[in-house]
Amino acid sequence: MEGLHLTADCFNCLCDPTLLFEKNRLSELVRQHTNQAGLTIVGEMFHSFTYPDGSAAGVTGTLLLAESHVAIHTWPERQAVTLDVYVCNFEKNNSAKARDIVDRLIAVFQPQQVSRQELQRGLQPSNDVAPAIEHLSPYTAMQTQISEMLAEVQSPYQLIQIADTPEFGKIMRIDGAMMTSEKDEFYYHEALVHPAAITHGHPRSALIIGGGDGGSTEELLKYRSIQNITLCEIDEQVITLSRQHLTTIHQNAFDSPKVNIIHTDGFAFIQENQEKDREFYDLILLDLTDPIAPNGSNLAESCMSEEFFRACYTRLNTGGSIVLHLGSQFYHQARYQTTLARLTKTFDVVNPYAVFIPLYGALWSMAIATKSDQARNIWGPANLTASLINERLLEQKITDLRYYSAGVHASMFAPSINMR
Repeated sequence: MEGLHLTADCFNCLCDPTLLFEKNRLSELVRQHTNQAGLTIVGEMFHSFTYPDGSAAGVTGTLLLAESHVAIHTWPERQAVTLDVYVCNFEKNNSAKARDIVDRLIAVFQPQQVSRQELQRGLQPSNDVAPAIEHLSPYTAMQTQISEMLAEVQSPYQLIQIADTPEFGKIMRIDGAMMTSEKDEFYYHEALVHPAAITHGHPRSALIIGGGDGGSTEELLKYRSIQNITLCEIDEQVITLSRQHLTTIHQNAFDSPKVNIIHTDGFAFIQENQEKDREFYDLILLDLTDPIAPNGSNLAESCMSEEFFRACYTRLNTGGSIVLHLGSQFYHQARYQTTLARLTKTFDVVNPYAVFIPLYGALWSMAIATKSDQARNIWGPANLTASLINERLLEQKITDLRYYSAGVHASMFAPSINMR
């Protein structure tokens, strides 16, 4: 009975409107994409509804599958569709097929907004809450037990969860994806901030896009040279919940007078064209969710485009850098290579590096992309000497690091594996 249950709520659909009330056309479409996804239809029922005046309304339909079911409901008056897919994984893993059929149908209906959920079904009951599971690929997942769900908020943008766990302490998940934890956040946040900041030497201004848990802000505030940090987090609820539950991560960094919090879309913010008010930065940190989260949301996707990278290049001071994560080079090869290619087309110097993140269950890749200053090129992040790193840490009076050091810096920039 173990299986995967997927739902998707689609809003403002731009598809042909007849798809939302013509029963025969809709049923044929759902059958076609179900077959193409490799699922086995064993029965079906579709029913058309009408308004009191006899005009066509929505359609409810269900396909019975050997693997379980596909259900669909349409609301033409709201240009909305809800999808429900459940597959059994007892004899073999049908999760990839389930995600495929949902992806196919969403593409057909062309919604402008989608809310997706995943639920693992059929797990043995215990005294604990069901475990948190995140798929690194269709075949591999990271799982950790949840002791207690502390908060769960569906914001206008995403589902945010704060939970307590036996191994990681409090964790934050967004749309089912692991974001950060109390016990291991320093691996990610120190790796995101310090290699680029130490390479620069004296960063004064920084922009963080995302970063609502406050961890990257807390790390940047360790630099005596930092004068101002703009934290651009689109979702106010992320910061609200972090303030309440994740103090050990942000250390009240949100309240620093050096920090200016803005709740807006990062892509729009970086493209602002008011020259007289435009700020320029020594560092831009993309502390974002995955470009495509497990439930299919894509808040971060626009911030991985070549157009966005060009806008970031314009907003950097000479010698400044943008820092971002690329996912796992092993599990996310296409994303890793595509993002590096876009960075290389835009920036003068690009240095990928890697750090193991226990919560993510994988070696995680990051990159520093720099707007070149010829006088400083010799001190690119991959070429810094241990003595220079220690000198700059001492100059900034940074002593409270748990992961980053001169030795770790060198190991992170060691040549990466050749994935073929």
